[in-house]
Amino acid sequence: MSVEAWLRERGTETIQHPGGTLYAHLCRVRDRLAALGHDADVQAAGLTHAAYGTDGFDLALLFWRERDTLRELVGPNAEELVYFYGACDRDRSWPGLADTHRIVDRFTGAAVRLADWQITPFVDLSIVNELDVLEHDPALLAEHRDYFTGLFDAWSPVTSPAVVTEARRVLAR
Repeated sequence: MSVEAWLRERGTETIQHPGGTLYAHLCRVRDRLAALGHDADVQAAGLTHAAYGTDGFDLALLFWRERDTLRELVGPNAEELVYFYGACDRDRSWPGLADTHRIVDRFTGAAVRLADWQITPFVDLSIVNELDVLEHDPALLAEHRDYFTGLFDAWSPVTSPAVVTEARRVLAR
């Protein structure tokens, strides 16, 4: 089964999300990550980043303890990135992420240090996701522009240059 078919089977085409449906959002995140130079694993993580729900989007497509299901669909590197993305307690992780490379797992409460090869894909996925939401909801952009500008600037040392440029473009006043 293709990842796209799995997502449709999970009802993502019927779940409302800024810019239309969750399915459309997931596809846009994958496509933007591809356009910004990320490999197939990061693109697959972008396409499935909401599988376990997120700290900002509570609906899960799959229980986080059923990781083998997603791992079989997207591979171990993409699935691990999706897990970290879904598990990330944003309030306790995002502020110091560029310095610590640590997230607090909202499912288990454990602090986890991302591997060096994971930090940039994790940050880039997080930024690209937020950019898509902000572009499709102008009220959110107006309300949270300063917060995301400061956060993404703080993350710039661990963000890919293409994503830094894209974030600055989208958040420009």
